Amino acid sequence: MTTYRVNDAGVRQARRLIDAGDVDVDTEWSDAAPSAAHENDLIDAHGYDGYGAWHLAVDPEASEDTKKRYAFPYGDLRRVNRAALIHAKQRAVQNDHPEVADAADDLLRRLDDRRG
Repeated sequence: MTTYRVNDAGVRQARRLIDAGDVDVDTEWSDAAPSAAHENDLIDAHGYDGYGAWHLAVDPEASEDTKKRYAFPYGDLRRVNRAALIHAKQRAVQNDHPEVADAADDLLRRLDDRRG
């Protein structure tokens, strides 16, 4: 089983987006998840670091310049998606990644607190 570590850059970006109000609380993750073409466009424009910033976890065993290195996406490459955070937390709990689950849970609380 892959051992993920929390992607600090992704968590920082998610916090910044939440604080700025760049969130989607209505769209289901299955509808909001970016296509492979959109992901590739982001990589072309911002590199793998830019792509990785949209994920809560990193697989330190995977090559740096691959999509496989990043896991647990939290947004549509423009905004934080609340359903994506819920999905990430559930997957992390189910697959025994407690640090990633905690990061997703903290972001969910932050998002909900900002919404009032």
